[in-house]
Amino acid sequence: ILLLQDLTGIESMDQCRHTLEQHNWNIEAAVQDRLNEQEGVPSVFNPPPSRPLQVNTADHRIYSYVVSRPQPRARWGYYFIMLPFRFTYYTLLDIFRFALRFIRPDPRSRVTDPVGDIISFIHMFEEKYGRIHPVFYQGTYSQALNDAKRELRFLLVYLHGDDHQDTDEFCRNTLCVPEVITLINTRMLFWACSTNKPEGYRVSQALRENTYPFLAVIMLKDRRMTVVGRLEGLIQADDLINQLMFIMDANQTYLVSERLEREERNQTQVLRQQQDEAYLASLRADQEKERKKKEEREMKKRKEEEVQQQKLAEERRRQTLQEEKERKLECLPPEPHPDDPDSVKIIFKLPNDSRVERRFHFTQSLTVIHDFLFSLKESPEKFQIEANFPRRVLPCLPTEEWPNPPTLQEAGLSHTEVLFVQDLTDD
Repeated sequence: ILLLQDLTGIESMDQCRHTLEQHNWNIEAAVQDRLNEQEGVPSVFNPPPSRPLQVNTADHRIYSYVVSRPQPRARWGYYFIMLPFRFTYYTLLDIFRFALRFIRPDPRSRVTDPVGDIISFIHMFEEKYGRIHPVFYQGTYSQALNDAKRELRFLLVYLHGDDHQDTDEFCRNTLCVPEVITLINTRMLFWACSTNKPEGYRVSQALRENTYPFLAVIMLKDRRMTVVGRLEGLIQADDLINQLMFIMDANQTYLVSERLEREERNQTQVLRQQQDEAYLASLRADQEKERKKKEEREMKKRKEEEVQQQKLAEERRRQTLQEEKERKLECLPPEPHPDDPDSVKIIFKLPNDSRVERRFHFTQSLTVIHDFLFSLKESPEKFQIEANFPRRVLPCLPTEEWPNPPTLQEAGLSHTEVLFVQDLTDD
């Protein structure tokens, strides 16, 4: 990470780490990619497209410009004498080359490192012709096609024939002229490679050049990457500029049309996206309303069920209470006769100001008094019985203090008593 910082000037450690991770910790690839980015050059290490673009090379409207080499005046006698020998020589040479392909395939037909082929050609070109030249696209032919399609730009392809007699003159006096450099850098992407490299050889097989130097202008036309111009032979700088301007002017309408269509598609896509977002927002709002309505319905239903459960519980409680009252009433001992000397006459004053009178036996427990009052409809559910003289609460139910409630006589009741019933239901 520190080495990458020193070489590229990146200050953030996190950015350095992220850059190295993107390049599988290949420091050379990371540094080269960063330098390309700073120079505005396409990345060398971008992954190649998953599906290489097919280039249309058979358009009948393709513009072709060929510069023929000046031929010396032929000596017709010598030409006719040598014609049979030349025909035989070249025929046998073609047969030999054809047979040789089956025995030993051309090593250039196997492309193993296309980016390496491009970088190697650029280094060779700069060593031989200097660093003043059009900006080479530092990527594969397929990457250049994809970038030209994505950016809607012209792609100028140059196939370098190392062994051709016009190559040196073209590179020095045409390709590296400042006016040519300015035109190419401002209006085009420029991809070049030697045909001695597997990547260059593969492209030459696809474009089918006839002679060198060879230039092809490729652009997006009718939604296909198409060769719209071919320039072959030793072309001079002014002539090259005129030919490139002519080709670009003749085909500019296709790029403008494609830009308009692409903009329209983008606007349609944006509009559709906005409509989808509006629909989703409306759908979410409707779903939220439905969710709230559902929650309200469920809450209302729960409340109704709770009320119903409370009613049922209250009914069961009242039913149980009534059954308990009836059971207590059935279990009460019979009322003593008024003439019984051991009987006690008790007048009960209820909370509703009504009075109830009944006789009990002195020997009966105070629990009997409580059971009698409990069995009455007028009595509260929970109550206590109080005496006035002296004022006290009678222990009618078992407690820790009185586990066995006392009898009426033990409680100190006289033959006639007035007892007060105190309502404890609210408590």
